[in-house]
Amino acid sequence: MKMSNRTTVTEFLLLGFSDIRELQILHFVMFLVIYLTGLIGNLLIITAVALDHHLHTPMYFFLANLSILDLGSISVTIPKSMANSVMNTRVISYSGCVAQLFLFLVFTAADLALLTNMAYDRYVAICQPLHYESVMNKKACVQMAASAWITSIVYSALRTGNIFRLPFCRSNVINQFFCEIPQLLKLTCSDSYLSEDGLLVFSVFLGLSCFVFIIVSYVQIFKTVLRIPSEQGRHKAFSTCLPHLTVVSLFISTGFFAYLKPTSISASGLDLMMGVLYSLVPPVINPIIYSMRNKEIKAALKKLIVWRLFTKN
Repeated sequence: MKMSNRTTVTEFLLLGFSDIRELQILHFVMFLVIYLTGLIGNLLIITAVALDHHLHTPMYFFLANLSILDLGSISVTIPKSMANSVMNTRVISYSGCVAQLFLFLVFTAADLALLTNMAYDRYVAICQPLHYESVMNKKACVQMAASAWITSIVYSALRTGNIFRLPFCRSNVINQFFCEIPQLLKLTCSDSYLSEDGLLVFSVFLGLSCFVFIIVSYVQIFKTVLRIPSEQGRHKAFSTCLPHLTVVSLFISTGFFAYLKPTSISASGLDLMMGVLYSLVPPVINPIIYSMRNKEIKAALKKLIVWRLFTKN
């Protein structure tokens, strides 16, 4: 479907997983399971942190914020894809695509900023334990979380506004199950890529800066942990750090590959797989990773479930 200019584009067509009705239903069921898993897991983390006063610490404050972001991230992409499968359509409105891209960028950018804050929190807690309470006080934590949200909103507004000011005339078919920047850029017919290239370079610089900061923090953390004489102390330190490092590695590696891979290897099947990996997998498995490796979270969840069963009975 060829377009003469942007004003003629009133809708986009998302890439479906299949044109076969049975496979569309299977896609709906699979995405429903993924969505419910992410929804329940993140809600449990948020509820446990909110209700258990033992978890009212900076680390779990940031973890609760991360779960809120993960909830938003999967709620922006999965329900629309599920609805399209059920209704046997691929359509998303122009305004719907703008909103989806804006919100997805808000949640993913804030995710990265928050993961960086969490790395700093672990660094202060393990490498400078005597200064932890003064450095990571309540006011500082709120300011760090608020900064992550505000900067991500500004960043998302800039990226989204810059993308949708470009004319779309090549096609209205997006080779992804949700609206994302690399696929939208393929549909533009404007030669004025300078501002978008500048924002891309800026985005890569910010992402790499966060990644380098996290890596440097963990190098210092591991050096300090290895000097702890008590094996129990080392195990406790690792149990709070390894889940975070796992989440960071998965989030950054899949996201960077999806956005920076050469267009020559941009097959629709690979695009779909990478889209699922970086947009759906981290938000869904984050609660699992944190609850499996963290005794305090497991104890809080167990207490929450027992309390709910007791009050119900």
